[in-house]
Amino acid sequence: MSTEAPGASAPEAPAKGGPGRDENAAARIVQAIWSANTVTVTVLAIVAALVIGAVLIIISDPDVLATYGYFTARPADALTASWELVSEAYANLFKGAIFDPEASGSAAFRPISETLTYAAPIVFTGLAVTLAFRGGLFNIGAQGQAIMGTILAATAGFLIPLPIGVHLVVALVAGMIGGAFWGFLPGILKARFGAHEVITSIMLNYIAGLFLGWIIMQPGVHDPERTDAISKAVDPSAQLPGLLGGDQRVHLGIVLAGLATWGVSWLLNRSTFGFELRAVGANPDAAKTAGISVTATYTMLMVVSGGLAGLGGATQVLGTSYALSGQVAGNIGFDGLLVALLGRGRPWGVLWAAILFGALRAGGNRMQSYASVSLELVTVLQALIVIFIAAPALVKAIFRLRAARAARLSTSIAKGW
Repeated sequence: MSTEAPGASAPEAPAKGGPGRDENAAARIVQAIWSANTVTVTVLAIVAALVIGAVLIIISDPDVLATYGYFTARPADALTASWELVSEAYANLFKGAIFDPEASGSAAFRPISETLTYAAPIVFTGLAVTLAFRGGLFNIGAQGQAIMGTILAATAGFLIPLPIGVHLVVALVAGMIGGAFWGFLPGILKARFGAHEVITSIMLNYIAGLFLGWIIMQPGVHDPERTDAISKAVDPSAQLPGLLGGDQRVHLGIVLAGLATWGVSWLLNRSTFGFELRAVGANPDAAKTAGISVTATYTMLMVVSGGLAGLGGATQVLGTSYALSGQVAGNIGFDGLLVALLGRGRPWGVLWAAILFGALRAGGNRMQSYASVSLELVTVLQALIVIFIAAPALVKAIFRLRAARAARLSTSIAKGW
């Protein structure tokens, strides 16, 4: 099985000590992690995370932990109590994320509805990060771009009176423009002045968050009937319509996310711009020699990436939140970073990774309610999955897989950084 990064040839290393040696170091590290991963390693990383999660569930329950005080005398009691606790927790995780056989009628499909609802905005931010990665940039500013998307989408949703249908399109486009503008700033700073996109995009995350807190309290935006920091509600004509009706929350956003996944896949693999950005991501110097404008590619790449993240924010506020608040965007931008890594640089992989994260979030709510397991454990599971994905040599060592390339990875990363 080939271990090369999808869609791009291996970049040529610049001359030792020459200019530009560390210009794309962060992107090269991510490419190296992707190239060291296979589907098998990804699945085993999830399995390893679940096993460690089971251990954490056991040690966090004082009643079960107390049975281990008599382990030498009654080992069966400790093992039985541990199995019952872990199986109940993971059973509720499944029932809350996929399907609840105990429910009747449409309620049985509410778990998958919640999973898709949580996944929809993360798909967009994951695609935004993935697209930047493939062009050799590390767009860590998807959170700020998503926040700007929520701001413009929501304000267009309650400040501009438009007919149904047209209003939704305008709100979505406004969200995309907000994210695209916030992506343009680090893109042009990178292209024209060499400012590292990681630094500028991190700073823009803070600016976007502070701007959100300020604009919510402004006249015309703040809900006059509320004293807390919340905006007016988005008009029904600008809200994303539900797909299943009733009390199911899944909305048109997941369909748009699927279309965006197909669009990014086509853009990367079949368009001229996709070829140019992959060429620039593989070797900017060679791409410039071949006549590709690296400056224009970097700028346009961050604009498109920011637009995708802005759509993620628009999906969040138009599909579930319906109003601006301090936490309207949640962590969908940062989750997009994890989803992009888990998706291994492939748009369709990003889609499935986002669904996995949505399932963990939806199932974690039920696991907390029915099995008395802290919701923070879901965050721990996500972190463990990402840690194992980022350390394929560790996974291969645990499961005794071939690790020839993984053994060489640490040396190449150390030199690249």
